[in-house]
Amino acid sequence: MFRFRSRIPVIAVLALISAALGMLFPTAAAAQNPSAPERFFDAASAPKNLVRLVIFYPAPNTFRHLLALKAEGLLPIDNLEIVGVYHVKERTDYRESVRFIRDNKLADVHFHAVSAELGIASLYKDNAASAEFRKIFDLSDGIIFFGGPDMPPAAYGEETDFRTIVENPYRHYLELSMIFHLLGGGQNPDFKAFLEDRPDYPVLGICLGMQSLWVGTGGTMIQDLWSEVYGKTTVEDVLALPRDEWHKNPYEMIAPHDPALAPYMLHPVRLLPESRVWKAMGPVSDGFPLVASSHHQAADAPGKGFAVAARSMDGKIIEAVEHERYSHVLGVQFHPEFRKLWDPAPEFKIGPDDGALFSFRTVIEARPPSFEFHKRLWSWFFAAVRDGSRE
Repeated sequence: MFRFRSRIPVIAVLALISAALGMLFPTAAAAQNPSAPERFFDAASAPKNLVRLVIFYPAPNTFRHLLALKAEGLLPIDNLEIVGVYHVKERTDYRESVRFIRDNKLADVHFHAVSAELGIASLYKDNAASAEFRKIFDLSDGIIFFGGPDMPPAAYGEETDFRTIVENPYRHYLELSMIFHLLGGGQNPDFKAFLEDRPDYPVLGICLGMQSLWVGTGGTMIQDLWSEVYGKTTVEDVLALPRDEWHKNPYEMIAPHDPALAPYMLHPVRLLPESRVWKAMGPVSDGFPLVASSHHQAADAPGKGFAVAARSMDGKIIEAVEHERYSHVLGVQFHPEFRKLWDPAPEFKIGPDDGALFSFRTVIEARPPSFEFHKRLWSWFFAAVRDGSRE
């Protein structure tokens, strides 16, 4: 298995990642045609001698994060096949992803473009994509929903606040409806969730992905946490808060063109001791791990079947959620996939006037159990993906 050692020079890190580009998935794959969206699951069968992971939002940066996890030894599945699922009406140009896979000669990576018509009224019931969703579920070993922009408040029955910016509605329609099909929800209590047939099937939601798990099962959102939770109306008000209450870097709103500004804030979270997931991961709940986050919205009223697993240090913001019935369904409001968590090179600062640059890795290594927490989270998830059955 290909791994990084800690605290090696950044040039060596980049070289190892480059080497890993051809090793992420070990078998050969045909070159992709960027002009023809692939529909992998149309002809797919149950994988033999492979572990199949589905990812929603298969953008180039998503693959860069996965490559970094592989290089760090945190993706310990050598026979992994990945299928990126997206809707053809999403605003992301996934031809760039196809080119990225082709140019970097990554094998066993495929795409599935969904074209079924979806809208707010059809998300939480049998719809034009239901059969496709079922096939994706039946022919895979786990799913990750990654981060992204604000979802349409209509998806959780609210009007749109001026501070909510809806950029990519079809991405949300696809992911929310898929989550409803996987887990069921309070919007339609009689619907039979797919996971009733495979309750150990692993599902991970990251940032927007956690929010989508929440909303897709009937939960609601806080549309702007700084104004609604903390009562702040300006960026300057937020800058005066303790940094533990900065859930994104506020300097990005007043100095957005500084390339050294950290894209995520590191802050501690409180893991709730009753959480089944943290208990399964081992003794990482001792202490308060630092996590990287960037969000201005937050989970509010719960979705069906979910319990809170972690909160911010002040208790006001939900930082992680777990499903009470399905033991391998987890949502985290932070970004454990962020590739710079493993890079020791000092290249970031919080504010434009900060002096010395810092490394995310150096900071989390210096604050136990932060680094170990991230390692155990990925070990727990990928073990569930690898060991899950398709009975």
